[in-house]
Amino acid sequence: MNIIPAIFACSTCRITMIEGGGDAAGWSIFFLLAVVLAMLGGIGFFMFRLARREKEHFDPTLSDDYVAPETSL
Repeated sequence: MNIIPAIFACSTCRITMIEGGGDAAGWSIFFLLAVVLAMLGGIGFFMFRLARREKEHFDPTLSDDYVAPETSL
């Protein structure tokens, strides 16, 4: 007998999960994980694409010569 489910759930929840659809909860967690990973991948791809395009089309004549001010402490 597996003791871990008995520790984490009451008997009613554990029996209901085993008999009536434990697969549904597992698949829903898997689906939400896939959605989150797809969103993070899309955002990462978009940021990489922006950085790459900025590097390819950079015009040095449009950059300013910024000099940081000296701080006196």
